[in-house]
Formats: sequence, structure tokens, C-alpha cells
Amino acid sequence: MENKNAKRDIIRTLEENASSFTAMSDEIWAKPELAWKEFIASRLQADFLEREGFSITWDLADVATAFVAEWGEGKPIIGFIGEYDALPGLSQKNQPVEEPVVEGAPGHGCGHNLLGAGMVAGAWAVKKWLESSGTRGTVRYYGCPAEEHGAAKVFMAREGVFDDLDAALNYHPADCNSPSKGSCVGVNSIYFRFHGRTSHAGGSPEKGRSALDGVELMNVGVNYLREHVKDDVRIHYTITKGGDAPNIVPALAEVFYYVRAAQPDYLQEVTDRVRDVAKGATLMTGTTVEEIYESVCSSVLSNHYLADLQYQAMELVGPIEFSDEEIAYAQKINDAFPGTDSDYIDEMIERYKPPSEIVAILDNYRDKPLIGENFPALDEGIVEHGSTDVGDLSWVTPVSMLSTTCFTTGSPGHSWGNVATSVHSIGHKGMMHAAKITAVTAVDLFTEPEHLRKIRQEFEQKTGPSGYRCPLPEHVKPPRYEPEEEAAS
Repeated sequence: MENKNAKRDIIRTLEENASSFTAMSDEIWAKPELAWKEFIASRLQADFLEREGFSITWDLADVATAFVAEWGEGKPIIGFIGEYDALPGLSQKNQPVEEPVVEGAPGHGCGHNLLGAGMVAGAWAVKKWLESSGTRGTVRYYGCPAEEHGAAKVFMAREGVFDDLDAALNYHPADCNSPSKGSCVGVNSIYFRFHGRTSHAGGSPEKGRSALDGVELMNVGVNYLREHVKDDVRIHYTITKGGDAPNIVPALAEVFYYVRAAQPDYLQEVTDRVRDVAKGATLMTGTTVEEIYESVCSSVLSNHYLADLQYQAMELVGPIEFSDEEIAYAQKINDAFPGTDSDYIDEMIERYKPPSEIVAILDNYRDKPLIGENFPALDEGIVEHGSTDVGDLSWVTPVSMLSTTCFTTGSPGHSWGNVATSVHSIGHKGMMHAAKITAVTAVDLFTEPEHLRKIRQEFEQKTGPSGYRCPLPEHVKPPRYEPEEEAAS
């Protein structure tokens, strides 16, 4: 009963102080920053937590916008994981009709303004409770940049900044409320830069060696490779440089690849085969190829015990109640995208194959653009084909990725529709829902050691005797920017 009262106090405290965190989230939304350059967002969060008594350490893993805020002492050590980078080209006004604030400018199409501020709120609430109750332990908030492009958590994991955590709590804005028992694939992000020799394409083509030919033949070879890899593999590319004029044999051409796979060893095997294709293209074209490593991240290991614990917290917190105005706003967004509200429910049922009692609940949302209900983990055994650097975190310490409703059912990931709800009361409610759930879960982790014992036991079984092997080559360093460079650009 004592724990339940403490949890209710935390929920009430977060509700009473929600405006501080929605204001933080909205300021980050209004000033979207791309990977590695999140100077406003990181400083806003760190300054708030420092005023609230947290100690701040900057430049984690030599990343200028990465920091950790810590309060308390001793074990257990529980981490709240935040992100705050935006996406390019997704500028959007605070309205349910597509219209950029600034054409081509970035925007928060993945809701990272909500993600970071929500986890700040959760860590802050837990600090308040630890302080008032005299409970021993340490709470940390990790400000993690560049999830969308660059995977800063991999650099942070390589430097050991998560090593002493007993567990980590995080969430991601989504279109329903549920903890996760599923996985995401790992990814290697690599530029292949081909070098050839220029000549006049019409007058003396025999003297040229086309770097673009190298790129195109590499792509042809990789497309044949697709037939001979496992089902969970995804390979995508885009040509980033292809020459300047048709009558000049290009001496420089470049292609950017993402190679994805669920198992770390197989990801490496497929990546090596892609490298072999690139080498073959150089032999066919008389060119050379240079490899420029962008980033890498590991597949996600979801901790099922922690997911179940988060669902217990969700049951205490209750569902999200959306107003008629919010539903109407969401419906306008849904109407702008293909399909119907019912299509989304059909896709969920087909993908997750939930038990009949969950299907009955989902059926109630066939004509609604927002889902406020809480669900247990629906994705056990499902491997999503996107990637996240939370994967590397999950190989270092136990983690379960919580999802809460911040987006409409019809708005695709990385879309203007998500930007529109990330600054709306819809997103605010989903953000505070996540803060409450993770903070309530943390109370159990701090007060009942048996939970952490079982969480750690599952974690060690899944990681095996070899544990975490950072996939990032030692020579690869994070890019380094300074605030004045960003302002000048």
C-alpha cells in the first residue's frame, strides 16, 4: 500500500507540474535542430535539471550535445533515456493541414521534442520522490543526441557511460500505448566513394574511368545480392554524388548505403558481401573505392520482465482521455493520408495477432483517429525493420521501449502529421503519460530488489557469455560542432 500511495503521489505531482514540461517540449519543437547540433535542446534540459539539484556532466563520449544529469547516491542506478534531434525537411506549422513554417527546414517528425522532455519529467519526478521518502539510490537522465542520423548512443556505449546502470527506462511517441517485447534490426551506414579519371565523354571516352559507372555497377550487384540474404535483411541506398555534366566522365561518385539485419554477426556478414560487390565494381570499371563509415547500431534486446512491469504501471495510471476537439484535429490529419481509421486497426490485428479480448478493444477504435487505451506488449516475436541506437543501450543494460499515443492512427512515421501533433495537446498527453508510467515503474525498481534481480537474470541470458561487442570501428569518431558554427550556418 505504501508503494501504491507513493506512485499516486508521483502521478499527481507530474499532473500538477505538466506545464513546465510541455513548455520545454514546445520550445524544442519550435527550434528544431539536426543530429549532433542540438545545442538549444540539450542546454534547455540540462539547465532545468541543474536548477532542480541534478549534477551535470557534459561531452559524454566527446559528443558536444550529450550529457548526463544525476541525483542521489548508491545503488540501484536507474537511467531515463532522452533524445531531442529533429528530421530534415519536415518543417510544419501547428495545424492539421500540411504547410511548412520554413520550406525545407527541419521538424520533429519523430516526436523527439516529446521524448526528451517526457523523460526529463520522469527523472525529475523520481528525484522528488527519492528526496522526500529518503529512499537510497541514484536517478540519471541521459541526454542522447543524433538518434536519427549518427547513433550517438553507440559512441556513448563504447565509452562505457551506461555500464553501471541497473536498468534503463525510455519511451517513444507512437500511435498506441504499449510496452515492447519486440526487436529492431541493427544497421551499418556506409558511404562508398568511387574515384576514377576524367576525360571528354564524347572526344576521348577511352581515356576516362567513370566513378559513376562504379557506383551504378555496385548498385546492380547489390540488387542481385538481395535474392540471397535472409528475410530480415534490408538494404537501401541513395546516390549522393554522380558527376557534374554528361560530357565529362566523372572522377568522383558516391553512394550511401544502409545495411540492416537482426543478428549482429549476420549484419557483419552481409555488410562484408556488400563491400565485396563494391570491390568487384572497381575491377569492372578501373576505378578505386573509398569507404566512409557513417554509423552503426545493434539490434534491440527487449527485456520482457521490465515490459510487464511497465504494463502494471500503465494499469495504475489509466488510459489517456482525448477530448472531442483533439479527436477532430486528429481526424483532419488522418483524412490527409491514404486509408481509413479501420484500415489501421486491421493492420494491427493482422500484424500482431492479439488475443480475442484485445481484438474486441481494438474494434472499438475502428472509427477513431486516436487510441487512448493501454495495451500489454503486442509485439513479442516481431522484428521491426527500422533501426535505433537504443539497440546498443539494450545490450549494455536492461531496457524496454515504451510507446505512448502522441500521433494519429493514420499519420505515417517521419511525416508532417507527426510534427503537427508533437506540439499539440495530443502529444503533450502522450508525453506525460510516458513520464508517469516510467516514474511509477522506477518506484518498483528502487524499492523491490527482486524485480531488478529477475530483470538482470533475463538480460544475462539474452546477451550470453560474450555480452556486448560494440560494432563501431575504433577509428570512427563522432562529428564535432560548436554552437557558433551552427549559428553561422
